[in-house]
Amino acid sequence: MNPVKLSVALAVALAAVPFASFAREVALEEESESPFSWSVAATSDYVFRGVSQTDEGPALQADFIWTAPGGFYAGAWASNVDFGSGGPDVELDTFIGYSTDVGGDDFVNVDILLNRYNYLGGDGSDLAYNELLGTVTFAGAVSLTAGYTNDVYASGEDGWYVGVAGSLPLGNDYTLDASVGHSLFGDGGVARDYIDYSLGVGKSWGSFSASLAYVATNRDGTANFGPLADDRAVLTVTYSP
Repeated sequence: MNPVKLSVALAVALAAVPFASFAREVALEEESESPFSWSVAATSDYVFRGVSQTDEGPALQADFIWTAPGGFYAGAWASNVDFGSGGPDVELDTFIGYSTDVGGDDFVNVDILLNRYNYLGGDGSDLAYNELLGTVTFAGAVSLTAGYTNDVYASGEDGWYVGVAGSLPLGNDYTLDASVGHSLFGDGGVARDYIDYSLGVGKSWGSFSASLAYVATNRDGTANFGPLADDRAVLTVTYSP
């Protein structure tokens, strides 16, 4: 972390909503045998919106989600983080959401999610804030996401995020996954607006899945966050029974 460019509050709050797409997938499983689901994951670097949240180190992550028959869901997601001395050491996100299909053939899905970012240990207690996210998914393959908070990174300033992501089946349970997003920060007093993007390959084996992705930001991202926003490869393995 570059302390000249990035305050602790800003760095901590970058750890936003990595679980959101998984939560939406679970919320769609209204016919599942149990309303409860969970998963655990190990990743070589916890990266969110192009920026490492673990000082370029590995992370263990877990989530637990309850889904109601009408499309409502709620849950929690946790990961270790590393923003240098003084903590915090853990991000614990709590969220509620609603997911529904629009039209016939389940071609379009709309999901609304409200997330509370909580940080445990050290200086994390004063860094909690909320973000509202909306996602529209087409044919289960292409999604458009927009997010808003009036307290980005617990700074008291507005923040927005817009992104698009897609997944292309390659056969034999492989997928090609890509995303691009744009973070915007009110009047620019919190950070520069910047772009993040990723390109990766995924593979599933029953309850296990793995992905290897190249992630990066544009020059404004590295100006904000220094080496934490450099280009990198990230390997993630997930178990979801």
